[in-house]
Amino acid sequence: MPVPGVTMPVPGAMIPAPGDHGGDVGIVARRLGVDVSDILDLSVTLNPFAPDLRDVIREAVDMGYISRYPDACRARYMLAAEIGVDPNLLVLTNGGAEAIALTAKVVGKGYADPPEFSLYERHLPAVDQDGVRFRSNPCNPTGILAKADEQAGVWDEAFFQMATGSWTRGDYLSGAYVVGSLTKLFACPGLRIGYTIAPDEQSAEELRKLQPLWSFGGIESYVVAAVIERSDIAHWAKLLASARDDLAALLASKGFDVRAADAPWVLVGADKGFRERLARVGVLVRDCSNFGMLGIYRVSVCSDSGLERLEMALESLPAVQAGGR
Repeated sequence: MPVPGVTMPVPGAMIPAPGDHGGDVGIVARRLGVDVSDILDLSVTLNPFAPDLRDVIREAVDMGYISRYPDACRARYMLAAEIGVDPNLLVLTNGGAEAIALTAKVVGKGYADPPEFSLYERHLPAVDQDGVRFRSNPCNPTGILAKADEQAGVWDEAFFQMATGSWTRGDYLSGAYVVGSLTKLFACPGLRIGYTIAPDEQSAEELRKLQPLWSFGGIESYVVAAVIERSDIAHWAKLLASARDDLAALLASKGFDVRAADAPWVLVGADKGFRERLARVGVLVRDCSNFGMLGIYRVSVCSDSGLERLEMALESLPAVQAGGR
């Protein structure tokens, strides 16, 4: 049964295998022969309550930020003040991916306990259990926040603000690196806005020396300064928790084994091929097999309209596809 408002894919088109990190909706859309806008992308976790940044970006263009080399100083000081950290410890990066890559190079060797985000070990010069531990908080993919006494040398707080309503747990104060990304919080992955909070000024300078010149763009610099004034992370966290409860309730009502924790997504158990079948009716979810979690899928929170669209998509699938792991 077609989902209203969604262009049906080319018959027989093959759904590409899931990428290592999500964010592959463009590839899926091209393979299906549909527009990206025809797919509700719940494989990536973006804040559905973030302010619309299109006017901010137009302002940046009108003010000439696109026609001159970037200067990220003001953005760095404003973000540092918002987080409550010394600006000399804050390094703005070309997305969270660069923050992870730079930090991994500085620490030299380390490891991540599975299941964990694969970019950590991908960028480490040496994967070594005697090195620095990398830990996402909340854990990606389980969605569980770290215990108060849990230790790591590098903390990834890409989803921390959405899970807690606070900017950081403050682990840099005890000698750890903290990496983050505003692209999730402000729902702008096309803009590359990340950062690392270093434990001391010398470590921050080591990170900066590894960056190419103008790593952080002018448009991004303007956006950071502008959206800080619009942020309301405590309120957003409450809205996200409510949206997560609604999402979990919907999936449970369809017979799925649902695991909801602290993050703005839920995990569901479903049979093999669930991602592909759901993609054919216009919804993309994250296959967690690359985390070593076979038969588990990550579904991100969405707006009310997105939830309605997901429900229609699920209803178009045979009931036998819900349930097992």
